[in-house]
Amino acid sequence: MAILIDGKQLAKELNEQTKQAVLALQQEGVTPGLAVVIVGEDPASQIYVRSKRKKAEQLGIHSIVRELPATISEAELIGVVEQFNADPSIHGILVQSPLPKHIAEPKVVRAILPTKDVDGFHPLNVGKLYANTNLDYPVACTPKGIMTMLEKYHIEVAGKEAVVVGRSNIVGRPMAALLNNADATVTLTHRFTQNLSDFTRRADILVVATGVTHLIKKTDVKPGATVIDVGMDRDAEGKLTGDVDFDQVQEVAGAITPVPGGVGPMTIATLMQQTVELAKWSDSRGK
Repeated sequence: MAILIDGKQLAKELNEQTKQAVLALQQEGVTPGLAVVIVGEDPASQIYVRSKRKKAEQLGIHSIVRELPATISEAELIGVVEQFNADPSIHGILVQSPLPKHIAEPKVVRAILPTKDVDGFHPLNVGKLYANTNLDYPVACTPKGIMTMLEKYHIEVAGKEAVVVGRSNIVGRPMAALLNNADATVTLTHRFTQNLSDFTRRADILVVATGVTHLIKKTDVKPGATVIDVGMDRDAEGKLTGDVDFDQVQEVAGAITPVPGGVGPMTIATLMQQTVELAKWSDSRGK
């Protein structure tokens, strides 16, 4: 039976470290600040934003949520972003997805200062990730949280074969880059990949982020592999589940993340961690 990678417990430990880091910065006269912008009334987005605000406040992070109507223009939204860019009390800016169809999300992302891009989506930060630069820069929170999980569970990455299923800019692509930077041999697969199982069965580390319920079965997994399930899906009964058939796969995997309680808590914990890191790197510290 596979080792269960407990994202809830890891997130709790990471949040405690972040709380201590906030206190240390406050001793220097700096309180990390996070601004979250939400456009419209998407129910899932509302839940995510509330949880982010609650966690930020628990950790001592200055938190602002700006709620905007779905009818706002692209120019007006970018104007709000620019206000936070100019606010020295804000170190991290996040514009919650999805945005209304009349707004070009990439344009909004580019409007965020790279030094305040807490999601790690700005092209300049993506470029630094792919270049594997040793500069300080933010990285997409879910992949960064997964790397923390692998580290905390002492799962060797260097020299291992890693397969990522899904190539989104939020998870798949930055995940592949981080694994590559950590000296894994990485294959990035997607919905047009033929004979997907031929790739997944080779993986020592398998990361699945497709949004397809139970896409990965027991026969798709190499015995002893580490399986990271990023999916947040609903099954036929409406139960929250993942992209991996957990009951099957845990019988062959060496380690596995559950859904819920795996990657999800680490994503928010990493967002808070990265907000504090942006404050540390900020010119507002005067260092």
